[in-house]
Amino acid sequence: MIAPCFSDPVFQSQAAFRALLAALSEPGTLQQVAGQITPPEGLATATATALLTLADYETPVWLPEALRSGPAGSWLRFHCGAALIGDPAEAAFAVIDGTADEPKLSAFNLGTDQFPDRSTTVIVQIAGLEGGPALTLAGPGIPGSRNIAPLGLRPGFTDELRENGALYPLGVDVLLAHGEGLIGLPRSTQVEEAR
Repeated sequence: MIAPCFSDPVFQSQAAFRALLAALSEPGTLQQVAGQITPPEGLATATATALLTLADYETPVWLPEALRSGPAGSWLRFHCGAALIGDPAEAAFAVIDGTADEPKLSAFNLGTDQFPDRSTTVIVQIAGLEGGPALTLAGPGIPGSRNIAPLGLRPGFTDELRENGALYPLGVDVLLAHGEGLIGLPRSTQVEEAR
């Protein structure tokens, strides 16, 4: 049986969209999405809510094979009509496990000079939005600098974020997700390991 989604689609999707917009316009701030859905196995509430809000039949979604062929894939196809694809470079949205070695951020669609906005938004599911090694963020939407401490990111992920930022205005936008919480790391954000 496929788990239900929004009980009040207009209100809940608008509230989720505002939280997603705030996460990407104020990088490093913790945003909560309404936890009024039962996500399928393998997706955090924040991840499932973001995909319900953003994905549809025109937005290809990349999931790891275990999620794509399991309950999460069925749930997304049923509720969003989203096409689940196997090539990360063709994805509008993607979900990765923060501890998995692959795919790297550079494997996703980085946009083009004419259409930098057509890059992939990558949702990284992690073990916690605090309690990990501290990272210092700077850039648009951040007065001065801001620190975050995500828990459960693979070794070298900070380097991937730094390399992604160097491509600006190309590059992917990243959302860190755990439970009902999201932290946005758009491509315009400079990320360094805190000293």
